[in-house]
Amino acid sequence: MFDPKAIDDIASRLAGAIPPGLNTLKDDLEKTFQAVLQGALGKLDLVTREEFEVQKLVLAKTRSKLEDLEKRVAEIEAKSASETNAASN
Repeated sequence: MFDPKAIDDIASRLAGAIPPGLNTLKDDLEKTFQAVLQGALGKLDLVTREEFEVQKLVLAKTRSKLEDLEKRVAEIEAKSASETNAASN
């Protein structure tokens, strides 16, 4: 689900922010950062950008259909009301 390169990049940035005096711990911390990030991100209920874009298109199409149906219902209701009024006169 997550791009391993992105997680590696974030872990590298975090490790790069470590003060120079702790360089001996840098590799261990980078691996720890990667594990923590993967674990934390894995628990989130996230979708990929591609899945999001697909759902966005589906929603837009559904919204368009709904608007068309609302217009048709309004036209039918108006026609029915005018026929009812004409029949009662």
